[in-house]
Amino acid sequence: MATREPGPGPGPTRSRRGGADDRRDLSRPPAPEPLPVPVVDNHCHLDIHDGEDWLDPASALERSARVGVDRIVQIGCDLPGAAWAVETASRFSAIVAGVSIHPNEAPRLDDCGALDAGLAEIEQLASNPVVRAVGETGLDYFRTGPDGITAQRRSFAAHIAMAKTHNKTLVIHDRDAHEDVLAMLDDHGIPDRTVLHCFSGDADFARRCLDRGAYLSFAGTVTFKSAQGVRDALRVAPLDKILVETDAPFLAPSPYRGRPNASYLIPLTVRAMAEIRGEGLEPLCVALRANSEAAYGGPWG
Repeated sequence: MATREPGPGPGPTRSRRGGADDRRDLSRPPAPEPLPVPVVDNHCHLDIHDGEDWLDPASALERSARVGVDRIVQIGCDLPGAAWAVETASRFSAIVAGVSIHPNEAPRLDDCGALDAGLAEIEQLASNPVVRAVGETGLDYFRTGPDGITAQRRSFAAHIAMAKTHNKTLVIHDRDAHEDVLAMLDDHGIPDRTVLHCFSGDADFARRCLDRGAYLSFAGTVTFKSAQGVRDALRVAPLDKILVETDAPFLAPSPYRGRPNASYLIPLTVRAMAEIRGEGLEPLCVALRANSEAAYGGPWG
């Protein structure tokens, strides 16, 4: 696997396992049939591991490339994760980095008076050429209560400004906050390249995001039985505005929901997307690859 510069390996990673009470099947699903044209995993957390083993970046890239997923956008969601993303993208040419303070991390930093310093550190990292994205940032009203909204909004506004200053793609996390996310973008001005990560809205919300020029990135959730609204959104989105992602190690697509996710499982999501849209698989793959390059400022790898 190609690397940019030899150097020390990445620092410690984090596990999301639930301990003794985690009764999920933590074995890795088998590799699916390869895609006819390679695509990009637009959102991955290689520093967070799940299941019985950790896929280090080299192993993850090797496994995913075998099935037609040859590039990854590695997203760092807190200060250690952002630094890890930059370090890893500096070593592997197939990986580019996104750096951020996650919406749920912002109130925790604010509570200890460290949010401004944290944002300054993210801005410094954002200037690195291997960083293509600022985010995931945004609003999350599911895990953070009303007391955290002010910190989330302040952090979101700062990330929007960073994306513009450094000409990076803004990657948005939106959970149960559709209206306020759009209001923030309207108030602060949407950057030239903006991605709604793990799109969770319906067709109407999709149209409103598309009207603002955003890309919609679809994860394994599009395969879940409960996600009819997301499938409706996928159907109405223009072919040149859709992306695919894992959000690994989270959100493994059906039929492996709940098991550890990784970039090599993207073919399952892409095939589901083709079926939902009534699209040929190869033309969809070609579009997804081109869209990723457009969304993140050009090809890499």
